[in-house]
Order: sequence, then C-alpha cells, then structure tokens
Amino acid sequence: MQKIIVAGAGRIGSLIATLLATVDEYEIHLLDSKSESFNSDLMPTAKAYRQVVLDVTSKQLDAYIKKEKITALVSCLPYTANIALATLAKNHHLHYFDLTEDIQVSAAISQLAHHAETAFVPQCGVAPGFISIVANELMKSFTSLESVYLRVGALPKHTNHALKYALTWSPEGLINEYANPCNAIVNGQLTQVQPLEDLESIEIDGLHYEAFNTSGGLGTLAMTYQGKVNTLNYKTIRYPGHCEKMRFLMIDLKLSHARESLKTILLNALPQNAEDVVLIYVAVKGNHNQTSVEKNYVKKFYPQVIAGKTWSAIQITTASSASAVIDEVLQNPKAFKGLIKQENFALEAFLKNRFGSIYKNEEDK
Repeated sequence: MQKIIVAGAGRIGSLIATLLATVDEYEIHLLDSKSESFNSDLMPTAKAYRQVVLDVTSKQLDAYIKKEKITALVSCLPYTANIALATLAKNHHLHYFDLTEDIQVSAAISQLAHHAETAFVPQCGVAPGFISIVANELMKSFTSLESVYLRVGALPKHTNHALKYALTWSPEGLINEYANPCNAIVNGQLTQVQPLEDLESIEIDGLHYEAFNTSGGLGTLAMTYQGKVNTLNYKTIRYPGHCEKMRFLMIDLKLSHARESLKTILLNALPQNAEDVVLIYVAVKGNHNQTSVEKNYVKKFYPQVIAGKTWSAIQITTASSASAVIDEVLQNPKAFKGLIKQENFALEAFLKNRFGSIYKNEEDK
C-alpha cells in the first residue's frame, strides 16, 4: 500500500483525499494546519484514511515523511507553498503533484524536476490540466495546425450578483489568474498577452457568455507546440459583464497591486455557491491530408454525490482529473520520471482510469 500525503484540506484537497481513499492501493494522509478544516463526516470508516493536524510549512512535515514512509506528496495549498513542498519531495525522493496555475512557480518546479528519479507533475486539475490533455489529443490528428482555442469556465448556475460570479475557487488563485501575464502563441511565436484583455463573445448550447485572457490555463502547452501552430490561447469563460467590472477593480482602482485588499473585498462580496457548472470548450482548426478540418470538444459538468456528500462541479472536475493523473503515475512509477507535462497523458487512458471516468458524460459510457 502506497502512502500519499494530501496537503491542504480545502475544497479540492478533501475530495482528492476522499477519491484516493476509496481504493485499496493507497493510504491517504490528509494534512492541514487547522483542525476546523477537516470534515469529520468524510470517509469515517476508511481504515487507510487519516486526518492529521500538522503545519506542512514547518519542519514537522519533514519528520512526518520519514516516520510514515510516504511515497507521494500532493499539494492542494495556495501556489505560494508549492516550491517548498516540491523541494521537500525531491529531497525525500517522493512523487510530487500540485494544482498550481502560477507560471513562475511551475517554472521553478520544472527546474527541481531535472534529474529526479521520481515524477514531478505540476498543474493538475482542469485548466491547467485536463484541458491540455484534450487539446493535445485533438491536435495529434492534424497534418498541420492553424489555431487552437481553449476555454474553461466555473460558474454559478444562477446569479443575480453584480459581478455575476460566486466563489467556487480559491480567491488567491482567482486573483493570480486575473493579474498575471498569460502565455500564448501569436503568429507562430510564443509570447505573453495581458490578462482581462481580448474579450470575446461565446455561445454554448444557446447561452451567451464572454471569454477573456487569464494566466496559467495553458500550462506547458504553448511551449510544447511552439513553432507548430499559428495561434494558441486560453481564455476563461464568464457571464457577460464580469470582465468589465473586474477591470474596474483591478486596473482602474489599482487593486491588482493590493491583492490582500482585493481578496478581502471578494470574500466579503461574493457568495459561496455549490450549485455550479463547469464549461470546457476546445476548438482546433488545421489541415488533415490537404483538407481543412475543425474539431471541437464541448462539455458541461454539474455537482455530483460522492461518498454520500454533494460536491460542486469545480471540485469534481478538478479533483477527479488530479486523482486520475496521480493514479496513473503511481500504478506505473517506472514509466514516469522528472517533469511530466499534462499533455504527456493520453485522453483515452485518462477516461478509462477509475477516477478520470467521471469526465465521461452518459452518452460516452
């Protein structure tokens, strides 16, 4: 039985721990510095599931890893904690996974992964994460590529709030995506574009949305396909009007330079909402055998009941994607060493995985 630390008992960490604890191969150690973060109703009878109060940013974690003979470390903490955890994972020869969307943190972890004998898999989740797996699968079928558009949104199903949004994700991660430069390929060249720019309208199933640049969603895909495609970009989907109001807050009021103040505002103003929907949209244009072709992947995901509890769509899509990747690596560890990109995982194998199968809609099963 492999022992896995899941660091952070928040929305995503709790579900990753719950999913992985449902199979016999893993013993899960869910760690958090605050006892109130734990939900005592989750997995109450699982013998291979522990909830441990421990400050993962302290030397306590180093001692805990040695004592418990841990195999893998999964960071579900804010991106600011990930470099330290990845360093610890390398020092102890652990497999490492995280959910970060931060470009600089991911670059630092890529450096740590050099010559590692274990797998370092940053950017697990939806975007970055599953979206790269889907896009890569579609792109492989083209003789030449013209454009690749990736769009993802985690939205409340119903809202009457002025920002037309609810907190379905960590405020730190949300602000980071809205404030930092975004990787893209423009005219065949890898470049950076500005967040909250390039606003466009998008229609899915007859409903109207907007989409705009946000940071981190492409993961490593732009580097992988540099020189192979003319246009490649990622945008976040929101209800119309959201981008304009966020520009006012972050640019006009300069709150992008006062992130703690903006975090406080969002926490106070935005409702918590488990009634959400996750939209995933990928469009690829190019040529196949001298014929112009377009391929699309469009799906919606809603809350589900797992282990007797209702989880939001963003929790389910993020946690199941991360769990599928963790499972694939740990079931075949000799095949994964050093930096592992999300696009290294095949879509077919992902969907056949016991955790990735959550991504199959009824018509796919």
